[in-house]
Amino acid sequence: MWLVAGLGNPGEEYSDTRHNIGFAVVDALAARYSIAVNRKTSNYLYGRGFIGDQSVVLIKPLTFMNRSGIAVREALFKYDEIENFIIIHDDLDLEPGLIRIRTKGSSGGHNGIQSIIDLLNSKEFIRLKIGIGRSERMYPEKYVLRPFNKKEKPLMEEAVVKSVEAISMILSTGVSEAQNKLHAR
Repeated sequence: MWLVAGLGNPGEEYSDTRHNIGFAVVDALAARYSIAVNRKTSNYLYGRGFIGDQSVVLIKPLTFMNRSGIAVREALFKYDEIENFIIIHDDLDLEPGLIRIRTKGSSGGHNGIQSIIDLLNSKEFIRLKIGIGRSERMYPEKYVLRPFNKKEKPLMEEAVVKSVEAISMILSTGVSEAQNKLHAR
């Protein structure tokens, strides 16, 4: 079984912000594979189902971005049969819409990833990073809580579709195959 966690902030006021691109990918996965992400614990929303022949749990943390590790750790402990997991998150250092897959590394300054690293005591987990760009005129803390502009929206919609494909590929053929195909684009 796989855990697929999209990072973001709960609440309607954050729904279309850059920081919530992980939630958008989980929503797209849920729609494509008919997985209802409507069950709730105190720390995350979740749904169980299948992506291809792989059993998955999709989650959206309710802990706010900087405390994402709490939700991920709780979900990992709840399902003993989880063998691997994927974290989907925004990345300020990638151009809008660019996607990268990594299997380990530092947080790169992302507080949600740092929370997961701290609470799991490991830097080795699969990350699907979606570029949101960076603003020269705005502090990152404010920028990530802004919606995408008209020019960025189509790029991000395409990134969500490509992210769903990438996750499906990771689950069916492995990380290396997905990296080779995605990073070659």
